[in-house]
Amino acid sequence: MKRTDLRNIAIIAHVDHGKTTLVDALLKQGGVYRENQEVTTCVMDSNDQERERGITILAKNTAVHYKGVKINIVDTPGHADFGGEVERVLKMVNGVILLVDAAEGPMPQTRFVLEHALALNHRVIVVVNKIDRPDARLDEIEDEVLELLMELDATDEQLDSPFLYCSGRDGTATRDYHEPGKDLTPLFETILDYIPAPEGDETAPLQALVSCIDYNSFVGRIGIGRIERGTMKQNQEISICNYHSGEAPHRAKIVSIYQFDGLNRVQVPEAKAGDIVAFSGAEDINIGDTVCSTAAVEPLEFVKISEPTMEMTFSVNDSPFAGKEGKFVTSRHLRDRLYRELLRDVSLRVSDGDTTDSFRVAGRGEMHLSVLIESMRREGYELTCSNPTVLYREIDGQKCEPMELVTIDVPEEYMGTVMEKLGSRKGELQDMQLRGTRERLIYRIPTRCLFGYRSEFMTATRGEGIINSVFDGYAPYRGNVTMRFTGSLVASETGETTSYGLYYSQDRGPLFVGPSVPVYEGMIVGRNPKPGDIAVNVCKKKHLTAVRSTGADEALTLITPHQPSLEEAIEMIADDELIEVTPKSIRLRKRILSTPLRLKAEAARKNKES
Repeated sequence: MKRTDLRNIAIIAHVDHGKTTLVDALLKQGGVYRENQEVTTCVMDSNDQERERGITILAKNTAVHYKGVKINIVDTPGHADFGGEVERVLKMVNGVILLVDAAEGPMPQTRFVLEHALALNHRVIVVVNKIDRPDARLDEIEDEVLELLMELDATDEQLDSPFLYCSGRDGTATRDYHEPGKDLTPLFETILDYIPAPEGDETAPLQALVSCIDYNSFVGRIGIGRIERGTMKQNQEISICNYHSGEAPHRAKIVSIYQFDGLNRVQVPEAKAGDIVAFSGAEDINIGDTVCSTAAVEPLEFVKISEPTMEMTFSVNDSPFAGKEGKFVTSRHLRDRLYRELLRDVSLRVSDGDTTDSFRVAGRGEMHLSVLIESMRREGYELTCSNPTVLYREIDGQKCEPMELVTIDVPEEYMGTVMEKLGSRKGELQDMQLRGTRERLIYRIPTRCLFGYRSEFMTATRGEGIINSVFDGYAPYRGNVTMRFTGSLVASETGETTSYGLYYSQDRGPLFVGPSVPVYEGMIVGRNPKPGDIAVNVCKKKHLTAVRSTGADEALTLITPHQPSLEEAIEMIADDELIEVTPKSIRLRKRILSTPLRLKAEAARKNKES
């Protein structure tokens, strides 16, 4: 049976190619808002961090109506670190809208998400977005997308995918970019004509695959997924099973059923095959579980999620300032929060660390883990984090490491600097393309060699460069690489910083703290431009005499300190350093706080190496 009154689609693209802006336009023209209603931009990015960072982190569902057909839309993340969100939600839909920037063309994440959509045999509507950009390359983009489809072994039907040209910001679409569009009607019509209607027998026993998990403090855990067959009814007894776990099915009861309509969840008494629903009542439901009728327990296979490529160690905060700012500070709190995150994020891995107070947390990339850390500190958690390390594998008896495919767009004058730096980091140039006054460089480089490079790249290109990367498999280990050529300025005593102490410390390098800031011995207060650490006394006070007054300090000119963000801190710390994260502060520190003990440990390490 076909549901001709329903279409399920996902919008996939590289980061910043305009997915959420296009969804805004679809919602406006789909009749979701009343006339003259005040509407915020990027309405689907409802999470605080999403709005602050300007990216989509979590996949979200919405729905619009066109000519009596309900179109369920899934807005997906575009950043490579959140590829796990895209992989699992593709099981809920029958087709995808592939968004491609009119100037940038297909990028690394475009390839990643399209490859997964083609593997599921989804139909693809290619939308070239931002056609109003002055540097748009509309004649070339179609050829680049077709080349990508051929590289990914698309079927003949997928190679004949329709092309549309859109401006998500203006809410227009056209099949021929020489004729300007008036609204998104061509896109709506293409969705109805080209995306297949979902199929399923409404009279068969219930079977639904859970692809997302939500939580509500009133009803508990909420499963979100598509009904593959049968009908889901309120107060229905169900069996929950999992194709991969091998555990025995257990029973639960559907308490309430919701469908997506615009920006709201509407409670309904029942839902049929093809519908994307959210349901409550099954308190122990997990992503990948199958909800079945008790009469026919048949689990569905869930998509295999790509494995993490890097990990960090999270541990209890043991600094002298521990417990002063956070609400959740013990290892029990930390353990509960991390294992709770596993229920929502299928691409995360958590395991016990070397000590009872530490946990190894593995993810897709630095941003993937930094979003988790930022969420925890906002919830009141205190913790310390180590520097990121890659996860090696042994393949055919050989040590292998994860690789990244890096795409860089830079003005021509900065190309030499970028190529020199990436060459020293074991990068291999794959392709080079001249696009106007800018160069596009494509490198294959070990993941560990990118740690700490992004901020260095932005400085080297005066903020004009664009860098994107995506996981590109494993390759034999490339050997040791020196990636950090700077040291740290470390506080030599505990106290409060003074203008006098900072003035005579700032000549050593840029500082992270200003006057009257509490610091402790072993805390990193600045960066040494040269290799090696320097102990500085930023709490030093001027001794007063008959001819020296306290007012003399007012003449000291201090350079404005730069407080590193969480991402910058993750990039810059060395193996013997940690990040102290609290709800109010982000501090960098040495693992060994005592200066004499740290110097002894460093001397012992050098003797061992020699």
